[in-house]
Amino acid sequence: MNSNTAMNHQRLSDRIINMGESATLKMAQLARELTAQGHKIISLSLGEPDFDTPEHIKKAASKALEDGYTKYTPVAGLLELRQAICTKFERDNKLKYTATQIVVSNGAKQCIANLSMSLLQEGDEAIVLSPYWVSYKEIIELSGAVPVFVKGSIEQDFKATAAQVSSAITANTRMLIFSSPCNPTGSVFTREELKAIADVLVDHPQITIVSDEIYEYINFTGEPHISIAEFDFIKDRVVIVNGFSKGFAMTGWRLGYIAAPQWIADACVKMQGQFTSGAASFSQKAAVTALLADLTPSFKMTEEFHKRRDLFVKLLSEIPGFKVNNPTGAFYVFPDVSYYYGKADGSHKINNADDLCDYLLYTGHVALVSGDAFGAPECVRLSYSLGQEDLREAVKRIREAVLKLS
Repeated sequence: MNSNTAMNHQRLSDRIINMGESATLKMAQLARELTAQGHKIISLSLGEPDFDTPEHIKKAASKALEDGYTKYTPVAGLLELRQAICTKFERDNKLKYTATQIVVSNGAKQCIANLSMSLLQEGDEAIVLSPYWVSYKEIIELSGAVPVFVKGSIEQDFKATAAQVSSAITANTRMLIFSSPCNPTGSVFTREELKAIADVLVDHPQITIVSDEIYEYINFTGEPHISIAEFDFIKDRVVIVNGFSKGFAMTGWRLGYIAAPQWIADACVKMQGQFTSGAASFSQKAAVTALLADLTPSFKMTEEFHKRRDLFVKLLSEIPGFKVNNPTGAFYVFPDVSYYYGKADGSHKINNADDLCDYLLYTGHVALVSGDAFGAPECVRLSYSLGQEDLREAVKRIREAVLKLS
């Protein structure tokens, strides 16, 4: 670090210095850099469907632009969209919300930031069911609170139990957050598992439950999606986080939303009003169409993801030392690869998941993400949001690279 860099670093806040960089975005950037150098990189690092946004949704955005929807929107989102979200909840989840309980944000990540900043403060604790999405930890810590991780092992299909949750609750616990279907594991909580957790939390009224359901439509269980908000005795303390990125292949449109108790929705509107105001107007108009028009394109995407899941799990399971479960949602596989820790190929020593990911990127030209960023240092996350031929080639490269280690 030169003197100018050191001086500038000293001018940064402790907040930004202590914040971790997004591991998924970092690996994606490294993959882009190697691609620019002429290497054929297969990137399994980002949670981004390779499908284009369905045509009818793009046409709705185009029409919105033509109709002049280019101005500021209400901070909470267009009323038309919030009403459409209420319709979606009643149609898909049998849950009733009013438009004032819906807050539309610039992606689900902003929803979680709004919630954390509105509900948590210094000295509070937030239980995070682990493995967890990378940004939960950093967002919670940014609010001044302490994340408390409750981990489900691969033998538990990566799902923490109600008993584990109960043991983690203290007088300082103010939030519990989890995703189902889960990023990074693809695990889906059953109705019985969610009911057991709800039964524990009902006796702790100070705890708000944040249920991240953005992978709702990418579910291979054969059963309807289950939300913890469906249990009436706990619903008034549940915030559902959802969005359009995954189920509608709208990652670049930056639209997420919450359904929340009124007092929490009001707080998030106040917070968002000082940070970003409302989301893009024409994106919101297109989102109305996404929710209320034919969902066949979303269901077809899920069918394809299901086929890829079957193929990918089979191929990865054939790699010696890879311990793989069978995820039932989202589009990730999260194998335990600790078998390779301590091994080397003569010039590369694999001490941990970070080393293995670097090795596979630079040796095998496959980008994946260390499980350490998700609270599971024994694992790596691979996204199967690519076509089947790319997945076959990626596994071939991974197998060839790891078999050089001994």
